[in-house]
Amino acid sequence: MIAGILRESGDEKRVALLPAETAAVIKLGLKVLVESGAGTGAFASDEQYNSAGASTATRKEVISGADILFTINPPPEGDMPMFREGQLLFTVLDPVVNRNWLEKARQKGLTIMALDLVPRITRAQSMDILSSMATVSGYKAVLEAASLLPRFFPMFMSAAGTIKPSRVLILGAGVAGLQAIAVARKLGAVVEVFDVRSAVKDEVKSLGAKFIQVDGAREDAAAGGYAVEQSEDFKKRQQELIQERAVAADVIIATAQIPGRRAPVLVHKETVSRMKPGSVIIDLAASSGGNCELTENGKTVVINGVTIAGRSEYPSSMSSDASRMFGNNVVNLLKIMTDGKGNVNPDFADEIVAGTTAVHGGEYLSPRVKQLLDI
Repeated sequence: MIAGILRESGDEKRVALLPAETAAVIKLGLKVLVESGAGTGAFASDEQYNSAGASTATRKEVISGADILFTINPPPEGDMPMFREGQLLFTVLDPVVNRNWLEKARQKGLTIMALDLVPRITRAQSMDILSSMATVSGYKAVLEAASLLPRFFPMFMSAAGTIKPSRVLILGAGVAGLQAIAVARKLGAVVEVFDVRSAVKDEVKSLGAKFIQVDGAREDAAAGGYAVEQSEDFKKRQQELIQERAVAADVIIATAQIPGRRAPVLVHKETVSRMKPGSVIIDLAASSGGNCELTENGKTVVINGVTIAGRSEYPSSMSSDASRMFGNNVVNLLKIMTDGKGNVNPDFADEIVAGTTAVHGGEYLSPRVKQLLDI
């Protein structure tokens, strides 16, 4: 079978597979076609792909010649006529946002492997693209906050006097939040963390941060470790506590998201108005509406002296290592679907494959997709 790697559209700099990961796919018995220039944004040349054993071609040649295709984001709808029934496409789907695109793919007879729907189970940890990309985002968020903050992160004691450490409030202790804790603590900040899931308390404390908790949070084991929608009473008490801690903070790293829904608004404009001038908010939930009421996705704004950066593109800005992590996740998923002789045969009885397959054979397959799209 032939696998194809497509160049991303727009401002995306990552590529689904770098040359090293391409070589790993070839070892599984597949031939690989790479769209010319696909790796440019991640500093991988066509020559490096050729050295890894792949062949470069035009976009049309890759799409028409491949049985399996790899992309970071769903290809533009304008590409749809070039696809053919039965092809497999591995991509980060975001089914709610790309609902219309997915329906066209279903009608086309494509099999869509939604990489953002890999079940969060132990056996699938090496395939968890969301966690890999969240690691990048959490790391970069703290570094940008430190560069924007007009204060030091660590405590300094010198002949010029003592400078107190900065206070960092992290909203959400998922993978991005935990990575942000680790980096902020390494930089010497005092860190407080809020999350509705009590299960993450020990992880937060083990990294040297203080866990801020509002009693009475609703948790759902069926949510796969993600946060779920909360009651109005809880939201009111949550807001009061977050405002109290936000006013004392120098930096807020906002990471809280609910899959398939708008991100919860945790930092209201009234809270921002009470924050210290010079404070910084990095909002990683910007693409789904933002945790801060004043966030603008992809923009940095200053309101009442508070810098608010809406950031959803951090993985693209670290295109080299982010692509490497992404590619490793993809290869690990592909391994459970191949026979080692170059044949890819998805076993839809496998929990990972079934959970990741958005559509197949003209039907919606993933239970998660059906739930998110109310099918």
